[in-house]
Amino acid sequence: MHRPPFPASRSRLAAALAAIACALPVAAGAVSFDEVKREFRPSDTAVLDRNGELLQRVRTDASVRRGQWVALADVSPALRMAMVLSEDRRFYEHSGIDWRAVSSAAWGNLWNTRTRGASTITMQLSGLLDEDLRRANSGRSFTQKIGQTVAAAQLERSWRKDQILEAYLNTVPFRGEIVGIDALSRTLFGKAPSGLGAREASVAAALVRAPNAKPALVAQRACEVMRAMEPGQKIDCDALDMFTSAAVQRRAFDATEGIAPHAARRVLKELREAGETAAPPSRQAAAGKEAAVRTTLRAPLQRFALATLQRHLKELRGRHVEDGALVVLDNASGEVLAWVGSSGPLSQAAEVDAVTALRQPGSTLKPLLYAQAIAERRLTAASLIDDSSAQISTASGLYIPQNYDRQFKGPVSARTALAASLNVPAVRTLVMVSPESFARQLRAAGLPLRESGDYYGYSLALGSAEVSLLSLANAYRMLANGGRYGPPTLMARPPVPAPAAPVLDPRAAFIVGDILSDANARTRTFGLDSILSTRFWTAVKTGTSKDMRDNWAVGWSQRYTVGVWVGNASGASMWDVSGTSGAAPVWAEVMRFLHAREPSRAPRPPAGLVEAQVAFGPGADGNPLEAARSEWFLQGTEQPLFALDSAGTAAGAGAAPRITAPADGTIIALDPDIPPLHQRVRFESEGRGVQWRIDGKLFARGNSAQWLPWPGRHVIELADATGKVVDQRKLEVRGAGVVAKSARR
Repeated sequence: MHRPPFPASRSRLAAALAAIACALPVAAGAVSFDEVKREFRPSDTAVLDRNGELLQRVRTDASVRRGQWVALADVSPALRMAMVLSEDRRFYEHSGIDWRAVSSAAWGNLWNTRTRGASTITMQLSGLLDEDLRRANSGRSFTQKIGQTVAAAQLERSWRKDQILEAYLNTVPFRGEIVGIDALSRTLFGKAPSGLGAREASVAAALVRAPNAKPALVAQRACEVMRAMEPGQKIDCDALDMFTSAAVQRRAFDATEGIAPHAARRVLKELREAGETAAPPSRQAAAGKEAAVRTTLRAPLQRFALATLQRHLKELRGRHVEDGALVVLDNASGEVLAWVGSSGPLSQAAEVDAVTALRQPGSTLKPLLYAQAIAERRLTAASLIDDSSAQISTASGLYIPQNYDRQFKGPVSARTALAASLNVPAVRTLVMVSPESFARQLRAAGLPLRESGDYYGYSLALGSAEVSLLSLANAYRMLANGGRYGPPTLMARPPVPAPAAPVLDPRAAFIVGDILSDANARTRTFGLDSILSTRFWTAVKTGTSKDMRDNWAVGWSQRYTVGVWVGNASGASMWDVSGTSGAAPVWAEVMRFLHAREPSRAPRPPAGLVEAQVAFGPGADGNPLEAARSEWFLQGTEQPLFALDSAGTAAGAGAAPRITAPADGTIIALDPDIPPLHQRVRFESEGRGVQWRIDGKLFARGNSAQWLPWPGRHVIELADATGKVVDQRKLEVRGAGVVAKSARR
């Protein structure tokens, strides 16, 4: 069809459109450039260490993928040129509306010919900034187009050209979820916007026009942009096609990256749970920059801990070990200084945070058990405990504990039993304390057991309950702090005041720390040249769970508590991993790193402790059971000699009297079908010249007694030769009243 030239008509059309635009009211309160930049939010949050160093970048906006705001000066000249040539050739000439392009587009529509769109960069930006002007899938309505024209004119009056182009490059959608030039550059090209060349710039410009087009169409458009950028030059469009296909499939900008992914997720979760939807001033993002959260972590320590754990796990690959975790706490403040939740690429479950995952702690619960027994004066560090085959009656049958090496050591002191991690003495100690009482102590130390102590039974002494590495390390921190409990924290907050009363006797905490720092006491199991021995003062305990599924090393120095776990997130067993070959080497390396330039001295004994010389009586071979030594005692429990009694059991000459049976909190059910005289309860004790009292009344004398129970709650007391009550148990008898009457006759 013949198309007559109507230049006058074109001029009249442009003038008419201008009159319409000017007749519309100007939008009130137009947004400023500084406001747009200030309100810009990257899709990531930066998690920083205590000194502001970046630890982790975490995706916190799943709807889009935005990078940081990029200043126009930091955008490559090639990209600026490509964008202007592609989207708005007369950008620097018009005042927001390119009337020549508008009239050309209108004329083309009139004659049904294809022309370039008339939407300028300023008009596109106005649509990006105003939701009411945003383009729908079916395109903009006539009203939206007029509004966009008015908004563009207003932007041009209040913004500079460089501000318009800068805002446009930072807010324009490119491909899929990618918004802004920073996210595009890092995702598709793996570099900053300042480093984009002509080829990359042409692809970026092509994506603005057709964000989700097939790679071939994007490449075709990119080739046109390249020709406009380099007129007269020969453009290899085939090579550009290959480059474009590879680029649009690349995802170099990871959703999360850094060295502390689990700690980062944890701290962001804490912020969400605390209701901090808007970051407080200390975490506000600077204009156009990503939001930042400062933690208590130390970046150099975090890097060292991660590298050390990964290196050691690589050495254990042949033993079927792929996972590990590590946490470092500041003893005084409870601040988390390092948090390594997994072995990263070495793991099949790298997303699982093993710092908070629940696992069986094995022998690492023993220090808390012995501390409770010492605090309750059931034991001293020198008390003899029989390490021999034991058959303990439980509701589900006989419980027969075994040692790690399947051998028994005979009578040993509590110091040796704990330091050498002997299982049978630990179970005998739990019999004295009772599982339910021990479970209460563990909860007070911050270990939230899922079940009651009676549910776990005597296996609780060997770590049958599940705990997290974080809560276990913090319980050891409680020991380091003289029995005072405080929660750990990842956020830099004012210190939490120490509780008025400790959850454990400070004297017992000190004695347990002294035992765990005693290299000589652990020689029976670990030898003299143990990885656990350090040149500075530390107290440490290892543990291995049933079937070798978990291996632990937890301990503290004067200032720090370090906890390490190795195993498999799947729960699969390790092969031939001992207490000193699994987690302990990592623990030792991290401790050495922490104290490379910082001393660690033994704590001072608290008031109420007595240091006294002790000797041990002969064993079956006629030699002393253990070498004479200086030992710590709670005041009033000290004695000079610990020996076997006439029956050959480990009692100790003049040992402090205590009840060994029944356990505290025992519930006795009377059976009406069994004669009352056959339902006696047996009381057992240690010590000399003792007497039994039931509900305050004298009942019997001697180390054992038989009692005919009657329904109700009762207090069983053990008194020494002077009549002073030294131990007690509470129990409850349930059953028919007729049995009770018969029993009382």
